[in-house]
Amino acid sequence: MTDESVVRLRDVWKVFGPRADEAISAIKTEGIGKPEVLERFGCVVGVQSASFDVARGEIFCIMGLSGSGKSTLVRHVNRLIEPTAGTIEILGQDVSSLSHTELRRIRAERIGMVFQHMALMPHRSVRDNVGYPLEIRHIPKSKRWAVSDHALELVDLVGFEDRLPSELSGGMQQRVGIARALASDPEILLMDEPFSALDPLIRLQLQDQFKALVAQLKKTTLFITHDLDEAIRIGHRIAIMKDGVIVQIGTPEDIVMNPADDYVREFVQGISKLKLVKAHSIMVPIDEFRATDTRSLDDSLRADEGADLDQLIDLSVDTYAPIIITENGQDVGVVDKARLLRGIQGGKQE
Repeated sequence: MTDESVVRLRDVWKVFGPRADEAISAIKTEGIGKPEVLERFGCVVGVQSASFDVARGEIFCIMGLSGSGKSTLVRHVNRLIEPTAGTIEILGQDVSSLSHTELRRIRAERIGMVFQHMALMPHRSVRDNVGYPLEIRHIPKSKRWAVSDHALELVDLVGFEDRLPSELSGGMQQRVGIARALASDPEILLMDEPFSALDPLIRLQLQDQFKALVAQLKKTTLFITHDLDEAIRIGHRIAIMKDGVIVQIGTPEDIVMNPADDYVREFVQGISKLKLVKAHSIMVPIDEFRATDTRSLDDSLRADEGADLDQLIDLSVDTYAPIIITENGQDVGVVDKARLLRGIQGGKQE
């Protein structure tokens, strides 16, 4: 993952209804909420003042409950939905300024999209389903099939090229959908709850495969989910939405350790922190420890700043002394049992 921004949204609004501009003005000046907007203006707020950047190779998860605006938001990226206000840039291009011809090209060549229900064509083989985006671009069959076979290899479906979708399991059909999205070699993937209809075990397997695949191919991904466990499992960063508003953006560790409000705090309460939270998040700087604490560190064990809570617990059970945290071989911090227990509690307020 690099710092180069591939997707950039600035102050994006989507308000459905004929008095959208009035509604936006009232939200900005009076601070009214979604129910009052509906009552006064007959408008529905889909997205409110959304701004974020997605770096090249990043998996950026957008999560929230049903009706939070997450799917509405992601459909702005390829302009399936037109924004009421704000700007969306893809690879430095303002999407709103594109002609219909340019928009079709960028959808066909730069952006791949995967939905929860893949709508595979039942009368076509797996290979033909994967190659369909290339077919509508009039790519010769020999090249389409070669590209399709390569995409199917990436998602571990070699040997199923000539099967019909009905002959595949739900998880395999979803992998066909991912292969179809990859066939055009897009730079950006838009994933709208692609695994939510699958059994839990299959879902976990596909999450791991997808994360590895995206890392291998360096695809920039916006991933929509209503499941925080899924967002934490695959996302580099997470945006949490409520009523069309992005409440918080951060790494999984940030979200769990520093929830922005009670809404986010409720989301993270049931999340296991043992493999997620790292030593650098809970340690006290070593100079501060030495200045304020009389305990000796002579018998302390050491752990890297990237060690997770599970590893710190293993060390802690063998000693009463605080654990010294190191970075690049230098002592930088200290974790005692009290801080370790607070880390396990995560975002709980002290």
